[in-house]
Amino acid sequence: MAYAADFGTGQVLWSMIWFFLFFIWIWLLIVVFTDIFRRQDTSGFAKVLWIVFVVILPYLGVFVYLIAEHNGMTERSVQAQESAKSEMDQYVRSVAGQNDPASQIANAKSLLDKGAITQSEFDAIKQKALAG
Repeated sequence: MAYAADFGTGQVLWSMIWFFLFFIWIWLLIVVFTDIFRRQDTSGFAKVLWIVFVVILPYLGVFVYLIAEHNGMTERSVQAQESAKSEMDQYVRSVAGQNDPASQIANAKSLLDKGAITQSEFDAIKQKALAG
């Protein structure tokens, strides 16, 4: 209990700063390892060398990788984001394409032919589809 009473505001601030620096360090390691494994332009042997370098000399390895590969990291990150965006756009187009007026009317017509909806329901669906 005596130690808790001696733990002042300055020590709390220093503890928070060290925690923040530790969190940033872990984030840098994750970013570097992710980029190493994401790379398509290098061989497996080069990846192993980078990993060994980062594990053996962590601070030096991470900083050297960030300095040496900063342009490549940016390009790979942008490429991954563009790829994810294009996949999402393609998915949205595929889902939204099913709701054009012609397909809605065709689906309603098939339901009318099967007897699942009445003529008045078909007319309502048709009017709604044509209205937009």
